[in-house]
Amino acid sequence: MQTSRTDRALQIAIGVLLATFVYVIFFSIHERLVAVGDSAPSFSIAADNGRMISLKDFGGKLLVLNFWATWCPPCVDEIPSLDQFQRELASSGVVVLGVSVDKDEKAYRQFLSRAKVSFLTARDPDNKINADYGTFRYPETYIINSSGKVVMKIVSNTDWADQRMVTYVRSLLSPSS
Repeated sequence: MQTSRTDRALQIAIGVLLATFVYVIFFSIHERLVAVGDSAPSFSIAADNGRMISLKDFGGKLLVLNFWATWCPPCVDEIPSLDQFQRELASSGVVVLGVSVDKDEKAYRQFLSRAKVSFLTARDPDNKINADYGTFRYPETYIINSSGKVVMKIVSNTDWADQRMVTYVRSLLSPSS
């Protein structure tokens, strides 16, 4: 009688451990991909200007959240037009936040020193924010409206100075959007 109770307890313990193992494996390999129409995942990061910023700090504005890296040639190519875009649309309520995934802080700082970008920048070497968005290819950009919804997702470099892009983003600022 004692042996069958012990066997049964072991079977239950093994079952619980197996179920826990399957759960952990499933959720560790299951990527979350943020798509158009989704609520943007919240984040908090120290910007290069020294301020802690989070998604809620952009309330009322249109946020262009760009993930990039100095070692990514398409990202580097995109930076000048993204900077021009920020300068042109900043007074309209558009904010660009460039989040670098660079692990090498020195390379990152040297790049920003040369590029002299006007948009807000931050470095996330632990890849926490981009992982929350399901971003692992660079550059990748999310346009997030004032309600916190993703209204556009771009997986590649973009000419942000292209008038069609500027016109489209301006249309997102109108009350009917």
